[in-house]
Amino acid sequence: MSLTHFPTGSRSSTALTTLPKVTMPALAEMKRQGKPIAALTAYDYASARIVDEAGIDLVLVGDSLAMVVLGYENTLPVTVDEMLHHTRAVRRGVSRALVVADMPFGSYHASLAEAVANAARFLKEGGAEAVKVEGPRTELVRALTAAEIPVVGHLGLTPQSVHRMGGYRVQARTVEAARRLKGDARALAAAGAGALVLEGIPREAAEAITAELDIPTIGIGAGPGCDGQILVFHDLLGLTFAPAARFVRRYADAGALIRSAVEHYREDVEHRAFPSDAESYHLPGAARRNLRMEFDESEAIVNRDAVEEWEEFTHS
Repeated sequence: MSLTHFPTGSRSSTALTTLPKVTMPALAEMKRQGKPIAALTAYDYASARIVDEAGIDLVLVGDSLAMVVLGYENTLPVTVDEMLHHTRAVRRGVSRALVVADMPFGSYHASLAEAVANAARFLKEGGAEAVKVEGPRTELVRALTAAEIPVVGHLGLTPQSVHRMGGYRVQARTVEAARRLKGDARALAAAGAGALVLEGIPREAAEAITAELDIPTIGIGAGPGCDGQILVFHDLLGLTFAPAARFVRRYADAGALIRSAVEHYREDVEHRAFPSDAESYHLPGAARRNLRMEFDESEAIVNRDAVEEWEEFTHS
């Protein structure tokens, strides 16, 4: 049980409250104006609130939570219900950024009707404002768009296809593969995708796609020529336990900071340095004196009984 209070109404940055809410059309306008889009993943209320207050434009509840939060080997095991659980938490922490939810593996790979129903849950139950799907699934994007569900596409290295790709490998490394990727990107945009994530492709391919599309591209391991960039929250802060990919820039080593704090706490507990008297609750003065008197009386009774028992024993 916690007595800590988490105020949900106040914001640490009053400047952010005056900025307009980020929407899918707003992202398109940012591309037209040449303003870079800053995107980041988040998986719970605390990380979402920090990310939103830092001015991030797009918050992705990524299926990467399967690995960085739930400890799975890849993204495949995470379920719709688990993704909804985290999407709801993120939604409660965000006021300005656009909230996009990843549709997990298996949630859109059967019928279009099932895919649309699952996507609708992310908007109705999770509070997401768009969903992200992997691969050149133009029919799916068209169906979601027709159902008034904003869509972000995802091409290149698509983690849900890890077994087909034979691992996490850079994609579109030939001219022909880059042409196919550009064609897939055009098709997704024509089907109604509002933005497109490009992952793990050569920067030249990403730049060519970005220049051709009217919708914004958001890169991760796709070079600096995209309309925006996204990283995994835990990668950015050094909270992962595997070697970082080439495209990851660690802006802080929060893992070392947290580990040091936890070790310090453990040492204080072991040496009875925590909690201090100032960190403890106290009875009011009168109640404390009365309780002390009761303790003294109880102690006296116990001592008197012990003396009487000892005397009986020694005289027997």
